[in-house]
Amino acid sequence: MGEIVEPRTLSGFMELLPKDQVIFEKIKSEMEKVYQKYGFYPIDTPILEDSRILLAKAGGETEKQVYRFNKGDSDLTMRFDLTVPLAKYVAKNYGELTFPFRRYQIGKVYRGERAQKGRFREFYQADIDIIGDGKLSIVNDAEIPSIIYNLFKNLGIDNFVIRINNRKVLNGLFDNFGVKDSAVEILRTIDKIDKIGRDNVAKELVELNVQEATVNELLDILTFDGSNDEKVEKLNSFAGCNEVFDAGLLELTTVINYIAGFGVPSDYYKIDLSIARGLDYYTGTVYETFIKGHPEYGSVCSGGRYDNLAEYYTKKSLPGVGISIGLTRLFYVLCENEFLNREIECPIDALVVPMTDDMTYAVKTATALRAADINTQIYLEEGKFKKKLTYGSRLTIPFCIILGSDEIDANQVTIKNMNTGEQKTTDLQDAISIINSQKELLKKANNKEAYDEIADEIFKLREQREKCTVDTAARDAQIARINELQDFIKQQPAHLEAFDEALVKRWLERIIVWEDHFTVELKSGLKIDIEG
Repeated sequence: MGEIVEPRTLSGFMELLPKDQVIFEKIKSEMEKVYQKYGFYPIDTPILEDSRILLAKAGGETEKQVYRFNKGDSDLTMRFDLTVPLAKYVAKNYGELTFPFRRYQIGKVYRGERAQKGRFREFYQADIDIIGDGKLSIVNDAEIPSIIYNLFKNLGIDNFVIRINNRKVLNGLFDNFGVKDSAVEILRTIDKIDKIGRDNVAKELVELNVQEATVNELLDILTFDGSNDEKVEKLNSFAGCNEVFDAGLLELTTVINYIAGFGVPSDYYKIDLSIARGLDYYTGTVYETFIKGHPEYGSVCSGGRYDNLAEYYTKKSLPGVGISIGLTRLFYVLCENEFLNREIECPIDALVVPMTDDMTYAVKTATALRAADINTQIYLEEGKFKKKLTYGSRLTIPFCIILGSDEIDANQVTIKNMNTGEQKTTDLQDAISIINSQKELLKKANNKEAYDEIADEIFKLREQREKCTVDTAARDAQIARINELQDFIKQQPAHLEAFDEALVKRWLERIIVWEDHFTVELKSGLKIDIEG
């Protein structure tokens, strides 16, 4: 036997234990559901691409971060995002696609950047994109924040804000201030303002040969703190300075105006003129989403408009808009801040526990359970009964199906509820019904709408019960009074020959005299109106 190699995971690469992996998969599944709800189709692209494809428009920081290597005569690069492969995909399959083309993809990407808290070198991205043929309505840019909003809400995340800007607005301002030639470097520098602060950004801009006065004036505009309306008003003061700025301002105001129509409350989005997005291909609207109170994690969802992304692969104009969610980073943030419910639903519904050497009946039972859409595992290993139940308990499997010789002889099963400890020997169909009923209850409990319906029904039943309790108590009191009166009457002479004060006191509660009649109330609760 050779030397034992210590098992370890490379820095910047994440591995999860099964319980956390289940949570991760549930989040990924929720993303897919929301994306499909908005009409997006799934695609998949290769992790490895020809370097000329992936790096056609890359440069600067992007090219420094890629994993690139040679295999024989092939120059290969691992995808660093899902957007550039999408551009190749659309250009390659143009004749087979229907436009506007709406796609989603959830897959791993690779960036050789410095690993740090909440940032990984291998991580999942969850992307959506809308691609137009020749043109694409700016209203699509306004729909994207509504998808972010609904997705985060569905994940139980409430403390977030979507920051929105437009690159044309920035480029127009740069042109107006005479720094157009340095626009790309300025954009990348401005994009770091949340990380390194205004003073350091100002210093770097001066190093890019931007005049100090210009730097201060630019940063005053970009860091202006006000409402969306106030920021639009401030930008309007520069209207007419150049066509690029005017086009960007119109796009930005259109997007902001439509977002509300898509159902996003104003607290969840804001214009942020310092948002630039470091990647080179964005040309218009840009987004970044932050968890409030946690700037250290950076943006957990970002993207924007790219009108010229496919120009290196086709002469056709294929404008697009999209976002990318760093799923791995988002999961890390949610776990770090205990935003997630770690008491998860076990993916296994039932554990079949055979207590005999012959596994035939156990295999038959498990097959029948799976046919009934019940996720089932058989415990096939040797061991004591307690050990087998402990296994099911540690995995939080809700039901154990126990199969001893008595059950096999009677063609029955013993179903044990691992949460309550209750168990019942019955036929398999009854056991299936019990498990499915439990699954349905859990499903409803995890569905907010269904939960609300159940809650409403519970309140109605509670009110009815309380009313019934009151009515029953009143009825019981009346019956008791009647029985008491009956017993008293039985003790009296058969015929009353004179006024009996004791009898009247037993029967009569009170007499109310009105102008035209009087009301006799008996102790039984009966009321009699007498005219006169």
